[in-house]
Amino acid sequence: MAKLVRGFKDVFGQEADALTELETSARKVFKLYGVAELRVPTLELKELFVKSTGDTTDIVQKEMYAFEDAGGRQLALRPEGTPGAARAYIENNFANTDPVKKFFYIGNMFRAERPQAGRYREFEQIGAELIGSAAPAADAEAILLLKDIVKDFGITNYKVKINSLGCKECRPVYKKELIAHLSAAKAELCEKCRERLQRNPLRVLDCKICGPKFTQSAPKQKLCPACAEHYEEVKTLLRGKIDFEEDTTLVRGLDYYTRTVFEFQAGSLGAQNAIAGGGRYDGLIQSMGGPDMPAVGWAMGAERAGIARGEKPAKKYLKIYVVSMDKTANEAAFNVMQTLRTAEFVTLGGLFDKNLKAQMKQADKSGAGYAVILGENEAKGNYVTIKNLETGAQEECPQKELLNLFKLKR
Repeated sequence: MAKLVRGFKDVFGQEADALTELETSARKVFKLYGVAELRVPTLELKELFVKSTGDTTDIVQKEMYAFEDAGGRQLALRPEGTPGAARAYIENNFANTDPVKKFFYIGNMFRAERPQAGRYREFEQIGAELIGSAAPAADAEAILLLKDIVKDFGITNYKVKINSLGCKECRPVYKKELIAHLSAAKAELCEKCRERLQRNPLRVLDCKICGPKFTQSAPKQKLCPACAEHYEEVKTLLRGKIDFEEDTTLVRGLDYYTRTVFEFQAGSLGAQNAIAGGGRYDGLIQSMGGPDMPAVGWAMGAERAGIARGEKPAKKYLKIYVVSMDKTANEAAFNVMQTLRTAEFVTLGGLFDKNLKAQMKQADKSGAGYAVILGENEAKGNYVTIKNLETGAQEECPQKELLNLFKLKR
């Protein structure tokens, strides 16, 4: 018997509809912000993610689907979108031809992690990368871009947290203080965090095991004057446009972030409550062999966003199901179906090989609000019988008046 691989799933029905709605909302808002689509390959060289995402991250250490191909190359299915976007920016020489780029991507990612609510081993991400501007306005724009997508999609129960991680000037000082603080309680750290301690102590604060133990007692980031000014301007630009709260424990899980980081959280998701997050990554493109180019971006988990919004009530009256009672009415019924579709009504039916009872059963099951029924009399008389599938009420309507009638019911 054919079975799904654990951690993967089929997506259909309302869940598939919700993903399509989210993608539509995202594309609409991206267009308003002047963000262009970038489609990067699903498969990249493994070293791309090791260099960019960071070899201390869980993604690289244990979650990547990596393998050697027939040519001996070390490849990986993409676990996130930013490295591919950065690679495309470098490889296509945009720094010299068109340095300020705004990209978005919509695509499936792959991580061999433990399946959990809203997160499978193959999952959809929607992301944005704003490359070429070091201005605080780019940080604020990225956050408001995400907010407008969330709003258009219909998520209402969420909160926004922001923080600044500093830069290459002030972060080393903070890392030394944090290492000293955590080293004093090294025995309380989990095995992974003991390994992370010297290389990337901020990851300890992001650990699901150690984070809750140490985030409150850990020393706070002391920003240099330039970072403090940058962070204050970001907050100034956001005030009055979005509700946010500062959270000095917010570090995000990837090595490349600098200065501003942010996260959108939804209470309906429980402990794993992030639906989207991101931040500034000014050194990433240079670390990958490109020019010293500032950038800020974010990614949204599409499935988690769907869970956070919940189901929207179906508008049954927008669906119409066409039924043919016998062979003499098949052609007329088929023509009615196409007429309704040409007028942009959602039209189902066409199962004319089944009897009337079976077709009406399928009409009820489809979620349609109305059934349009044609038999021999209707076909000869150029009219249809319309049945309200909620109330059971029926009425006759001339075929030439059918579109106007449904426009009124819309």
